[in-house]
Amino acid sequence: MTANPKLKDDITDQLFRAILSLKTEEECYQFFEDVSTIGELKSMAQRLEVARLLKAGVIYDDIVAATGASTATISRVKRCLYYGADGYKTVLARLEEDQADQNGV
Repeated sequence: MTANPKLKDDITDQLFRAILSLKTEEECYQFFEDVSTIGELKSMAQRLEVARLLKAGVIYDDIVAATGASTATISRVKRCLYYGADGYKTVLARLEEDQADQNGV
């Protein structure tokens, strides 16, 4: 899927190149602490965890209990997970691959 033309512009391209230039988890912490608020970062992390749990078949009530996300957030993430640009699917698959590699599977 190609980039959404409503999002794509030179400064957003620059942001994504900056993110792709980060080499370590520590560099990510440093950059995202500077570029976003703690609340924004926590919200992104929460949405990724909601997507992971939805993909694993966890029900809404259990996701609310595990993450504190609202049912509206869970619904939005679910819509993106199944009908969006496949960003969640790509990242979750890569995280699973990394976990399998770390476990020697």
